[in-house]
Amino acid sequence: MGYNYGGFGGGGFGNMQQLMRQAQKMQEDMKKKREEIDNTEFTSQVGGGMVEVKMLGNKTMKSVKIKREVVDPDDVEMLEDLILSATNDCLRQIAKMESEQLPNIGM
Repeated sequence: MGYNYGGFGGGGFGNMQQLMRQAQKMQEDMKKKREEIDNTEFTSQVGGGMVEVKMLGNKTMKSVKIKREVVDPDDVEMLEDLILSATNDCLRQIAKMESEQLPNIGM
């Protein structure tokens, strides 16, 4: 009479090894996808191209470009809003790519 360990039957150890290999491969795949996203460049232009922000997927700002025409000393708030808008748009793009390419594992 054989023993049934955890529902794996006589081949329980082999099944466990297979599950471990699958988990390790999934972890490696997730790491590769994370690295791809981290190195992807996201760009947002707002105000008809007056402000452009470039950001990497790891949320590091790469560049901010501001056209001279939008620089008005009497309306600094508008420039601040444009920069915030472009930055937040890049962050939304990153979040979208993360949700599409990385599995939701309860984080």
